[in-house]
Amino acid sequence: MGTWDVGPFDNDTAADWCGGLNDAAPEQRAVLIRDALSRVAEHGNEYLDSGEAVDAIAAAAIVASQLPGGTAIDSPYAPDFLIEGGSVAIDDDVPAIAVQALDRIVQKDSEWRELWEDAAESYPLALASVQSIRATLEQATIQ
Repeated sequence: MGTWDVGPFDNDTAADWCGGLNDAAPEQRAVLIRDALSRVAEHGNEYLDSGEAVDAIAAAAIVASQLPGGTAIDSPYAPDFLIEGGSVAIDDDVPAIAVQALDRIVQKDSEWRELWEDAAESYPLALASVQSIRATLEQATIQ
């Protein structure tokens, strides 16, 4: 996996997933986001592949960006429709699914975690990026 920074879109796999989301019909985008998050949230204790994890992190960042007070997306690797000011409708239950997915990604038996732990000096930054997204999502689940 080519990774150039710790942000949710800063790797080849997430950028490819975002390209697919951008190319999808607008009415399918929410389904694709939910699917990426649900696959990880419902993954269980089996080893979690990094590709699934980074897709879910990108999806979670998109969900967080659509919430009141969410961080605007400005990464050139995010879906173009969002960079250009577009939006995607997010069902009320999706932020909670996203929180579950992010919690699963940072647990043991996660390739994402192992890869970042191997890059010891960058791991705290990658973890902080995920935790920032999670904090925004969690606020939506409390309200």
